[in-house]
Amino acid sequence: MNRTDRLVSMVMLLQSRRVITAAQLAEHFEITERTVYRDLAALGEGGVPIVGEPGVGYSLMSGYCLPPVMFSPEEAFAFVTGGLLVERMTDASMRDAIRSAMGKVTAVLPPGLQGRVDRLRKTMVIGGRSPTKGSVPLSTVQRAMAEGCVLRLNYLGAARGEPTERLVEPRGLVFYHDHWHLIAWCRLRRDMRDFRVDRIIRCETLPEPIPPHPGFNLNEHIAKCIRPERSEFAVIEIPDYLLEGVRRFWGPTIVEEQTTGQQVRVRFAFRPEGLAYVARWLLSLGTEAEILSPEVLRVKVADLALATAQHHQSKKTARVKSPLT
Repeated sequence: MNRTDRLVSMVMLLQSRRVITAAQLAEHFEITERTVYRDLAALGEGGVPIVGEPGVGYSLMSGYCLPPVMFSPEEAFAFVTGGLLVERMTDASMRDAIRSAMGKVTAVLPPGLQGRVDRLRKTMVIGGRSPTKGSVPLSTVQRAMAEGCVLRLNYLGAARGEPTERLVEPRGLVFYHDHWHLIAWCRLRRDMRDFRVDRIIRCETLPEPIPPHPGFNLNEHIAKCIRPERSEFAVIEIPDYLLEGVRRFWGPTIVEEQTTGQQVRVRFAFRPEGLAYVARWLLSLGTEAEILSPEVLRVKVADLALATAQHHQSKKTARVKSPLT
């Protein structure tokens, strides 16, 4: 990004925030804080009324805003791609909104670019699984989080037959493993918890603001959720043509890949209580996968394969002997 584009983007970012620090601007634009100060000075000299408050940050003077800007073709194409992803990866509560927004953006594009954008939208398809629909729309959770307040949830955990009421302090909304997850401090459990949005029965915003959590890092927390500290590790060897399928299934839990000829050795993490789940998945690969470790996983798969064979063999025998066939 050249400096002119960065200065325009900086004003737009300031316009979208009540206040922002020099460090946050530096991180957003991947520049140094010294460069941020030079850019802010240049904007001020150019007539942009920027207000700085020591120890707080920078903001635009109340009432100032940029005139409407035109989209470049690349920006318009990126918006179309993002819209299609939103339609696929969210629920109905957001699909109408993104379609409306795309319509408004398309309406202000030059006629020639409108046709290109429309053609691109009609010739792009986003595959993959859509998240499970829950009782509470995703947009409701987003609005509640945007208020920056404590939430009251009725939550149905995977191992519970009845929902429990939780008072939580939201810290993030994340999409992984084909589901949206609300990351929040749970006052009932007195710990950070991961709430799958499709399991939230009710969501209510309370007037109490969220207290600060200065030591919390969302990215580090998600990494622990995906690959918890209590992890076991499996090492398997597969043909190279199966590698993409393994990557799609285990994704960020994969620790290491080693390619030798047409074989790939893959090391991935799993929860100790998930041994049976891993065994069932490995059974689906048949004789294509070789389990190198742990031994307990190899034994589990062998036992499961034997039990599966006996199950289907007994069903076949019963059908042959049944007088109804």
